[in-house]
Amino acid sequence: MLSKKTKYGLKALAYVAKHKGEDPVQIGAIAKSENISQKFLESIMLTLRKAGFLGSKKGKGGGYYLRRQPEEIKMVEVMRILEGPVSMVPCVSLNFYEKCDDCPDETTCSVHSLMVQLRDSNLAVLNKNTLADLIAE
Repeated sequence: MLSKKTKYGLKALAYVAKHKGEDPVQIGAIAKSENISQKFLESIMLTLRKAGFLGSKKGKGGGYYLRRQPEEIKMVEVMRILEGPVSMVPCVSLNFYEKCDDCPDETTCSVHSLMVQLRDSNLAVLNKNTLADLIAE
């Protein structure tokens, strides 16, 4: 299941993208509009800023803004920053591979092949979609 952190991060990015070209968006406006705890949202926005998706401006007229065009922000990048690995088990992860403790041989594992297919399907969707697709009406 998608974590609340990731769901709220996607909603916040979409909100900022919809207001692109305007003044930076204040975190309180995002929290109110998307019904997200402001304290929780602050931590999510910090993560997105550190990852380079968002910039921030302090002071009067301050807030958050996109550092890249919405069409340049792939959903797979956002998911990996907020959620972690895209794969459901570590032995099929492309970026966070780990051998499963309970599996002596991946080539004969009855679950491995199915998990590779799921990973590849998820990656295809996430690589194809961008923030621009998320905000398209």
